[in-house]
Amino acid sequence: MSTRTADRPGIEPATQMAGIVAVVAHCKKTLGGGLDELRTRLVAAGVGRLLWYEVPKSRKAPKKIRKALDQGAELILVWGGDGMVQRCADTLAGTDVPMGILPAGTANLFASNLGIPTDLPEALRTALHGPRRKLDLGRINGEHFAVMAGAGFDGDLIRDADRKLKGRLGRIAYVWTGLRHVRGELIHTRIRVDGADWFDGEASCVLFGNVGTITGGIPAFDDARPDDGALEIGVSTASGAVDWARTLGRMAAGRSADSPLVRITRGRQVRVRFAAPKTYELDGGARGTTRRLKVKAVPGALTVCCPDPPR
Repeated sequence: MSTRTADRPGIEPATQMAGIVAVVAHCKKTLGGGLDELRTRLVAAGVGRLLWYEVPKSRKAPKKIRKALDQGAELILVWGGDGMVQRCADTLAGTDVPMGILPAGTANLFASNLGIPTDLPEALRTALHGPRRKLDLGRINGEHFAVMAGAGFDGDLIRDADRKLKGRLGRIAYVWTGLRHVRGELIHTRIRVDGADWFDGEASCVLFGNVGTITGGIPAFDDARPDDGALEIGVSTASGAVDWARTLGRMAAGRSADSPLVRITRGRQVRVRFAAPKTYELDGGARGTTRRLKVKAVPGALTVCCPDPPR
């Protein structure tokens, strides 16, 4: 047994090859030599039984995950970006079946926060042989997220940001979209954290982070960890182009806590009420509008294949 992994809480040592491996792939996403290379490498690795599912949209992935579980999958390899990972994680939460991430999307924030390589052979090696970690997920209005969720300005921004622009510019696309298309209007917002009032006033955005680097590659939460049993909670009172230029600029530079227009805390259960319906999103996918958010941390909800920790 490797002492490097066994001595770290929440990390199981690397295991032998799973007998039944399922691939659930977004067929429009690419990495390395594509899905043909992936299949070739899995056969060469000696997988006992390979289940193969391709979907054209991430929202079709949960059905394939459930089918793989019914077929006895011992390891599920998810091919795609954060949207694909989120849909699969939501279905796998609480099952103990490990997820290996093959970051084939334009946004791979969960993978990058965990240090999963973007090189296909190395990502696959991590998925097949890396240590398994029990990681937290967040849950917002009944659906799990791995990276972040948010409402208000953030939800509008996710809804409006052009996919091609995001692919080319990354975090700059979100700043650009925010300044061009979203006014970040203030609305009365009440937030309770772990049963106590925390915020009651005018706000334009509420964020919940499970990891430090969030949508657009912005390092918003310096202290966030996906294994601490809690979520980072942020609220912004920025309004208008000038305020948001300052706020997004500081966030992009990794100095969110320095902004006078941002408050950040940490908690396990959060209740939010808006005076009017606001768009909310999770892991880069808009989900519609609501006046209320019910958010909680779900400790150890997902088992993920991760790189070996540093010596």
